Amino acid sequence: MHTEPEIRAFLKARRAALDPAELGLPDGITRRRVRGLRREEVAQLAGISVDYYTRIEQGRANAISEPVLDAIERALRLTAAEARYLRNIAGPRRPAPAPEPERRVRPEIRHLLDALDETVPAYIQGPGMDVLAWNRLAARLAFDYDTIEPARRNNALLIFLDPSARTLHLDWEEIAESVVGNLRAEAGRSPESPRLCAVICELLDHSADFRRLWEAQSVQERCSGTKRVRHPEAGELVLCYESFRLPQDSEQSLCTYTAPRDSPTERKLRELARGVAVGAP
Repeated sequence: MHTEPEIRAFLKARRAALDPAELGLPDGITRRRVRGLRREEVAQLAGISVDYYTRIEQGRANAISEPVLDAIERALRLTAAEARYLRNIAGPRRPAPAPEPERRVRPEIRHLLDALDETVPAYIQGPGMDVLAWNRLAARLAFDYDTIEPARRNNALLIFLDPSARTLHLDWEEIAESVVGNLRAEAGRSPESPRLCAVICELLDHSADFRRLWEAQSVQERCSGTKRVRHPEAGELVLCYESFRLPQDSEQSLCTYTAPRDSPTERKLRELARGVAVGAP
C-alpha cells in the first residue's frame, strides 16, 4: 500500500488547483466552501464511485488499476510529470533499499568535464541533487564546489540555505520552484532514498521558502531552460542549461551551461575559463 499522507496531499492539491467553472461544473445546492473540485466531482469525471475515489485519496486502496489511474489523470488534468508522480506514489510500497553506495563518477565522464572546460561550465549531479564532479569553469560560474565540504555540495541545499544564491540567481523564485519540482519528482521515483530524504528533511526544517513551495505539491522535471546569473566578476550572464541523464549511470546527470556563439555571455565564459579579469584587454 502506498503512503497515505503523500497521495492524500497530492490529490487534494490537484483538486484545489482546478476551476469547476472551466470544467462546466455548477456550484451545486450549497456554495463551495473551499476552492477547486469536490471528491464526488472528481469521481464523477473519472467514472468511478465516490467511495472508491475517497479510498484512493486517503491511501486505503490497494492495486489501483491502470485504467483507473488514467481516468483520475484525465479528471484532474495532470501534466505528464504529475501523472508519473501519481503512478509512483500510488504503487505498492517498495522494500527498504540496501545502504546507498558511495557515488563514483567514471573516469571517462571526468575526462568529458575537462574537455568542456574552455567554454562550457558542466557538472555531474547525483541523487538528491548532490554535485559529484565538476569542471573548473562550473566552480567559477556559481558556487565554488572545491571549497565546500562534500556533504554540503548539493544544489538544493545551496539554493535555499546559502544566502549568496539569491544574489547569484536573478530569477531565484523560478529556480527555487524548479528545484522543488525536481525533488518531488525524484521522491516519487525513489521514496526510500536515504540521501534524498535527508536533503528534503533538512530543507523542511530550515527553509520557510522550501516549506511553502513543497506544500504546493508541484511536480515537474525541468531538464532545459534559460538562467540569468549575476556573476561578481562578469556581471549578468544569460545561459542555456541542459541536463542529460547518463545511460550507464542512471542516477547521474550531466548538467551543462552554454551561450550562443559570439554572444557577450560566451565571451565572458571564455575569459572566466582563462582565469583572467573579465573585460580586460
